[in-house]
Amino acid sequence: MIAWESEMGKALARAKAEQKSVLLEFFSPDCIACKQMDSITFQEPEVSNFISDRMVPLRAPVGAKTLAADFRVVWTPTLVVLDYYGKEHQRTLGYLPPEEMVASLLLGIGKVGFDSDQFNEAGIQLNTLLHAFPRSFAAPEAVYLRGVARYKSSHAAAALKEAYLQLLAEYPESEWTKKAEPYNLL
Repeated sequence: MIAWESEMGKALARAKAEQKSVLLEFFSPDCIACKQMDSITFQEPEVSNFISDRMVPLRAPVGAKTLAADFRVVWTPTLVVLDYYGKEHQRTLGYLPPEEMVASLLLGIGKVGFDSDQFNEAGIQLNTLLHAFPRSFAAPEAVYLRGVARYKSSHAAAALKEAYLQLLAEYPESEWTKKAEPYNLL
């Protein structure tokens, strides 16, 4: 069972104290996908345990106009991964099945580290995602970001080329493979 916070200030204070990212879910009581998230995705023990252990969950109805307006929410469910300062690092729109939820959240946590120049921490989260969920929709982006994080921490261009070659081999049709194509020239 996920113990959702309902106030942004309280969630951010808790996240800072616990050194965790925040999962902000915008929902509508009339939204069929939101009901599916509640009855299926958030009930899955792997999902609920991950959220409870690794994040501070915050739930806001889209009727909370100020918060929804601050985050420019136009569709539900909208899932936003924030750092403990309240800065957005990842956004997912629409229903996520249980098998995609943890991968998406690991990607979000990895992006928090990446955007904060904590490249080793980002790499740990992205490696975890790739090891546990190699076929998830988040995996190609994780390969790309892990390559960039390795490059940013080592300045070794080989990390970028390795990322491209892995993307080409494992996710040839991914947009991330196309974005990494210039790294083949390294």
